[in-house]
Amino acid sequence: MMKYIVIGGGILGASTTYHLAKLGADVTLIDRKDLGQATDAAAGIVCPWLSQRRNKAWYQLVKNGARYYPELVRELEDNGQTETGYKKVGALSLHTDQEKLEKMVERAKKRRDDAPEIGDIELLSNEEAREKFPPLDEKYGAVYVSGGARVDGRAIRDAMIRAAEESGARVVQGSAEILVERNKVTGAKVENEVFETDSVIDTSGAWAKQLLDPLGIQFDVSLQRAQIVHLEMPNQEVNDWPVVMPPNNGYLLSLSNNRIVAGATRTDEAGFDYRVTASGINEALNRALDVAPGLNESTFVETRIGFRPYTPGFLPVIGPVPHFDGLFVANGLGASGLTSGPYLGSVMADLVTGREVKLDISAYDVSLALKR
Repeated sequence: MMKYIVIGGGILGASTTYHLAKLGADVTLIDRKDLGQATDAAAGIVCPWLSQRRNKAWYQLVKNGARYYPELVRELEDNGQTETGYKKVGALSLHTDQEKLEKMVERAKKRRDDAPEIGDIELLSNEEAREKFPPLDEKYGAVYVSGGARVDGRAIRDAMIRAAEESGARVVQGSAEILVERNKVTGAKVENEVFETDSVIDTSGAWAKQLLDPLGIQFDVSLQRAQIVHLEMPNQEVNDWPVVMPPNNGYLLSLSNNRIVAGATRTDEAGFDYRVTASGINEALNRALDVAPGLNESTFVETRIGFRPYTPGFLPVIGPVPHFDGLFVANGLGASGLTSGPYLGSVMADLVTGREVKLDISAYDVSLALKR
């Protein structure tokens, strides 16, 4: 039986491990549980269809990710993993400009031809928008799509890891060193223990440079620090409120414990700075309260820090590492990691086991992230 090691236990590593275990593979997940993992900090919006980003390869990945979620969640629930953190609640995309809202409706309807999972598309007045998300400022109209969803990064990651373990996967906590002989991967070392393998799949995100540097691989991954604020709405049931996408580059979504998540700041070139900063809290709160002044009396609960990985061109890289036999990498999901990570994990499992891959990975060539 072929042996596989996955290094990095965020949403992508958890999904890759789960899908390999589901195929009956001998798989070990190694994770250091670093502070600042993007998945651990994030609660995300699964609604890629309204984006104006023009990169077709990126859109293909996130569209497939949104489409895959209901299938994955049903599968996990059938296996007893009911706490997935995923819920289809619909999405509101806000604007004060009626013409821009109408164009958004047109764009969504065109994309629905290829993505029927968008569901119903409605142009809402400001009163109708506030009926769905009461704290909103009355200046905003909205486009509502019924297929939008929210997901709790910690919950979906943990559900997939638990399911993988039930299918025989091993989970090891520690810092991994990839072992190579004559450019052939032979295993991974954690402290003094060696795990033999046929293939290593690197899903270590922002920490990939640290992992690959000892092999002489100059991997070009940058990180973006995100600060995400959690608020609580006492005595108010918010579980079914839709996710909110304002025009100010932030987002709002509810969680089942009466929390409202307001995110996220984006700081480039900050390095692994784990501090919660006054400016970060201020920025996240100002954005949230400008969009939803009804949150003024909410309770501040916490701020989470996450480091999002980006590869050149803000496009993920996926596939085998050139000149190394048995070494694969997937990285650079950035802010769309919660949307595309579970789907991409299924792609990676198919790729490393030699199964048919239902994604043209040539658009995500790993060599694009290798410095020469």
